[in-house]
Amino acid sequence: MPCGKGTVPSRPAYLPDSVSLAQIVAVFVVQQRKKSYLCLFKQRQQTMGKLFSISDKPMVIAGPCSIESEQQLSETAASLSRDSRIAMMRCGVWKPRTRPGGFEGLGEPALRWIAAVKRLYPALPICCEVARPEHVELCQQYGIDAVWIGARTSVNPFLVGELAEALRGSGLAVMVKNPITPDISLWLGAIERIEQAGIDDLAAVHRGFSTYNNFGYRNNPLWEIPIELKRRLPELPLLCDPSHIGGRRELVASLSQMALDLHYDGLMIECHPDPDSALTDSQQQITPAELAAMLDSLKLRSHSETGPGDLRRMREQLDVIDTEMLRLLAQRMKISRDIGAIKRAHNMPIFQPQRWQQVLEHQMQAAREVGLDEEFVRELTEKIHGESLRQQEQTAPQTSGKQAQK
Repeated sequence: MPCGKGTVPSRPAYLPDSVSLAQIVAVFVVQQRKKSYLCLFKQRQQTMGKLFSISDKPMVIAGPCSIESEQQLSETAASLSRDSRIAMMRCGVWKPRTRPGGFEGLGEPALRWIAAVKRLYPALPICCEVARPEHVELCQQYGIDAVWIGARTSVNPFLVGELAEALRGSGLAVMVKNPITPDISLWLGAIERIEQAGIDDLAAVHRGFSTYNNFGYRNNPLWEIPIELKRRLPELPLLCDPSHIGGRRELVASLSQMALDLHYDGLMIECHPDPDSALTDSQQQITPAELAAMLDSLKLRSHSETGPGDLRRMREQLDVIDTEMLRLLAQRMKISRDIGAIKRAHNMPIFQPQRWQQVLEHQMQAAREVGLDEEFVRELTEKIHGESLRQQEQTAPQTSGKQAQK
């Protein structure tokens, strides 16, 4: 039977009289639409293949944070369709905001505009965020090519599970953004749930994390987490969202270059015909012209793991230094355990605030003298100090509440 075709059923004898023929027809139409959308997706997949893959050429996804009007969407699509480097357009249809009262997207009317744009630019795939199972169904109805699960959703395994079931058999490609909390297990769990639903056209998106100190970014990049994700899932395409990490348009280019230098497989960038008038995230969006200029400026590094002889020699030197640092740390922890034994013998508390303040001030001064970033040295010193206290606890008895307050 051709895609989307079927015969309208008559009333089955077993249905009660309260169920009208109109209701039967309505259910039938919905079922036929689903079959039609899945068939269209399979046809697209046969001609275009998977949307997400790993290659030497980074994938670029761009588009507005939110769809605000039909004209805004049409202008953006027209600009992006002319740039062969743009692999997909992103569009915000539903916008989960941190606090109530803000613009939360237009919903289904925006999807109707997307459907019109897709007829004008059939070679430009379009993606949007989904947060509820009904969003997935609407995306199927209006021919959306891919969806992403946002950071406020990927943090919740229950919500991800519901979306995974809705996505099962949908034919949609899926991106999973990192959860807002810096927890790689939550990110991995969200990806695994989507994989278990049979989704094989899948990618991860790094958009930064919410931490106590974001160090001048909107969301702390914490590059070590996506790097570890890539180590564990080397076949999964990894994209970077520099717009949400930086929160300011002047940071987008440098963050994009950083991502490419770290061998990310692509970028997701917010752009808008008139960013200053945008209803959401106006400070982090750039114009299509600025996007094109930025892409011109980005440099692709060689993915060779060996490199020239000088690079190999320097890496060997780093390996020697790293090993020596570990030996020194082991020696330091041995001394910490000895200190713990002395404190135990003299009934002294493990943590002594005055001594810790002296150590921290000394390290900050030393960092300035050798030209190291003070925040980096502070974090490193705090981690070493925390492990030192743990080592001392192995040799010293638990201090009383009164002692611990000294």
